Amino acid sequence: MQIKLSYGKNGLDISLPENTKLIEPHFIPKLPDEFNSIKKSIQQPVYGNPLIKSFTENDTVGISICDITRPMPIKKVLPAILEELSAVANQNIKIFIANGTHRPCTKSELIDMLGKNIFDAKYNIINHNAFNEKELTLVGNTRSQIPVFINSEWLRCDYKITIGLVEPHFFAGFSGGPKMIAPGLAGFKTIMQLHNSNMIESPNAIWGITEGNPIHDSIREIAKMSPSDFSIDVTVNKNNDITSVHSGEMFSAHKDAATFAYKSAMREVNEKFDIVITTNSGYPLDMNLYQTIKGISAASQIVKSNGSIICASECSDGLPEHGEYKKILESKKNPEELLNLIKDPNYEHQDQWQVQIQAQIMSFCSIYLKSDKLTHHEIKKAHLTPIDDIESKVKELIAINPESSICVLPEGPQTIPIIIK
Repeated sequence: MQIKLSYGKNGLDISLPENTKLIEPHFIPKLPDEFNSIKKSIQQPVYGNPLIKSFTENDTVGISICDITRPMPIKKVLPAILEELSAVANQNIKIFIANGTHRPCTKSELIDMLGKNIFDAKYNIINHNAFNEKELTLVGNTRSQIPVFINSEWLRCDYKITIGLVEPHFFAGFSGGPKMIAPGLAGFKTIMQLHNSNMIESPNAIWGITEGNPIHDSIREIAKMSPSDFSIDVTVNKNNDITSVHSGEMFSAHKDAATFAYKSAMREVNEKFDIVITTNSGYPLDMNLYQTIKGISAASQIVKSNGSIICASECSDGLPEHGEYKKILESKKNPEELLNLIKDPNYEHQDQWQVQIQAQIMSFCSIYLKSDKLTHHEIKKAHLTPIDDIESKVKELIAINPESSICVLPEGPQTIPIIIK
């Protein structure tokens, strides 16, 4: 069986045994006219008033958009919105990059994300910094006493718009919607509590679950404390084409988008497998190992205990060097030590949530990583086993257990298998 894995910008072709189970999203073709579909959605939203009737030309307008780690087709969505905002002066429109705790987007990434025309058009482009407390405002506490720090510039905007990509998320249920405010525009102290070890280990903090998910429940509560006035959520296919647009009141629009995404991305499976091959959906999602844990998490849903996950992820941005993911991984010798460290109530460090999920998976299966950018030494220091050739590793594992069942998720976290109970 010949399969093309989503890997980097060009993909990776491999050959697997014919009895391999292939799990992909239901392919949905792009909307026939993406631009006009977006315009129609924001002019005739299902929930609330049309965008153009909701602001005045003297308003300062804030727009929250995804950072480079999301395959959001912002160049397709943002022009339609800016056209609706044409009565507002460019300098009164602030485009917020909802980085959460991720690094700021570079100039070249911003040009790639926004398009050069928008980048050069004198809009205020603000790279959110969760760690600069001078740029944050405390707006209150959630019912569970999470302190809610939000970007001050965002709060000062007269009119607020969020633009999200809705796809399954490995602990928040679905991306987009309220996540464009928290963690997107939240402070580190807020994000830390949203992602603490108790939250992460909840059985409901998982792909596809929002209601009753303690993380998503808190995200919604925070978003209500600093709400957007208008929301646009889109879904995409593997070609990054827009397949649906959902506009209007944030929570209703997001619920519709998540329902649409669930039908495409969540695939029912009636068995677990000895070997699961996955990716992190190619560039830009597989820019680093930190993000790649999402693809590994998708595979972990259907791998047998003591089974093997083989992940192909280019990791062009390394582990990465920024943040504390690498430092935490290298601080302990094995998954058990990492989990004990993170579950200490006094331990609070950026990126510990990603390490916790990785350690939880490593505690019950083996993980092999194919990366052309990370060295074998770097991969080993991250507690994974490096491989240079996926086909050879599969043959090696089959030689050990000739009855091995095999599954492949060529698009990684764009497809989330769920076991039928």
